[in-house]
Amino acid sequence: MSTVTPHPPSDERSRLRILLAEDVDLVAEAFEALLSTEPSFEVVARVSRGDLVLRAVAVHRPDLVLMDVDMPGATGIEATAQLRGKGYRGRILLLTALQGSGHLHAAVQAGANGYLLKTTTGARLMSSIRAVMGGHTAIDPDLAAEALRVGPCPLSERELEVLRLIADGSSTSEAAKQLCLSQGTVRNYLSAVMTKLDATSRIQAIETARSQGWL
Repeated sequence: MSTVTPHPPSDERSRLRILLAEDVDLVAEAFEALLSTEPSFEVVARVSRGDLVLRAVAVHRPDLVLMDVDMPGATGIEATAQLRGKGYRGRILLLTALQGSGHLHAAVQAGANGYLLKTTTGARLMSSIRAVMGGHTAIDPDLAAEALRVGPCPLSERELEVLRLIADGSSTSEAAKQLCLSQGTVRNYLSAVMTKLDATSRIQAIETARSQGWL
């Protein structure tokens, strides 16, 4: 499904209006079926792309956006930042299959009120929705513990830029040209990256950064 799917309006104004953003139809249907078991919850629309979230929110004015992180068009984290940038004051709860604590840090910085793994239980999802609607933050406890253990990304923005280009297949000279740096400077950044990530090679540094959600 690549377009916004509206749902019939409810006559009950007290219902919690939810926009569901999930690109896998089977998963979206399962979430909607779960949410429908709570009489006070109402899924007002469903989208399957991150770049459709902003428009859907403007049209349907949900109280809560329940959104997958990994979607085509824009990630759930990017869509969250877009919504907050446009002044959306509703609650945003992200769901993900990505384990890295870096994704959690990015989600919180973007303005998400909750961040759960898709392996969570239905009961925890429902209680997390109630928690964020009550003004609290709902974070998967395992991810929260990992984030505390690992801490924020130790790499600077420039180091991340260099590592991202190398990870995407650029050579040292190509990365230097794109960033308007000398090849020696790029090599120095890569050396700093490997030291900070305790990596013995560029490949290991890339794997570590990806596993933590920093790339």
